[in-house]
Amino acid sequence: MKIKNIHQVSRRKFIGLTATAAIGSGITGFVPGIVPAAAKAISIREAINFIIKSVPVAPISNTVDTVKAGNPDQLLKGMVTTTFATIDVIEKAASLGANLIIVHEPVFYNHRDETDWLHQDKVFEYKQQFIKKTGVVIWRFHDYWHSEKPDAVLAGVLQMLGWQKFAEPGNEHIIHLTGATLGSILKEVKEKLGVSTVKAIGIPGESCEKILLMPGAAGGSAQITAIEKEQPDLLICGELQEWETSEYIRDARSKGDKIALMVLGHAVSEEPGMINLVSWLTPKFPGIAITHIASHSPFTWY
Repeated sequence: MKIKNIHQVSRRKFIGLTATAAIGSGITGFVPGIVPAAAKAISIREAINFIIKSVPVAPISNTVDTVKAGNPDQLLKGMVTTTFATIDVIEKAASLGANLIIVHEPVFYNHRDETDWLHQDKVFEYKQQFIKKTGVVIWRFHDYWHSEKPDAVLAGVLQMLGWQKFAEPGNEHIIHLTGATLGSILKEVKEKLGVSTVKAIGIPGESCEKILLMPGAAGGSAQITAIEKEQPDLLICGELQEWETSEYIRDARSKGDKIALMVLGHAVSEEPGMINLVSWLTPKFPGIAITHIASHSPFTWY
């Protein structure tokens, strides 16, 4: 479903603007929302239903894209997009006057946000009470966003890296960078995503012209199967189980295969996709401020 509005910014132009803002802040701060012309008041539930209906494959059965906290029948005041709904993100969203947080990943520490096992857990109770105090609604937008063609998260990453023209049409996970080395790609990715460190397997001078880009946490079997199928020089992923893909790559290198690895961190690897979401939502909700707040990596490297 396409919604036209006189204030609509082209997808490419807006993503470029938001990517520039994110890079300038090291993809760790705000990407300000655009507030077009005023529109009639709608509830958060109505907004969520409208977003879902705007996705071509909707509805998705057994989806994880459900309301995780809060009362969706309140009027929509503002939206925030993010990868993880951390306490810090929730607090910043509330301070902006936003009452809908659209999050990409789970809120309560497991894929389906099941909470029975957290009964009487003090951290879980603290987060629940904090959310209740702010009055925000948290809704997950994962399955629907990945269902876009091409994958909207991957598209955001490609946009921020400036690699769209190097991706294979119809198979955008594969990137071809003529003359690239692991070292040159490490430098470029760190600069453009605004991160100081990544985990890697390989030698900086190694040729890495064919890249397999898999943001997020696809899982060991998916990552290894893709490596076997595509035979890349380098896998760039968000996260992995260290006893799965990284050990496979270590064994492959011992065998003599030319394969390197770069692990960005989950939040960093998918945050560009949630920046991308701001430009997608803006023309659909005139008069509503829509802001991206990065959730940061939880780790400090000593």
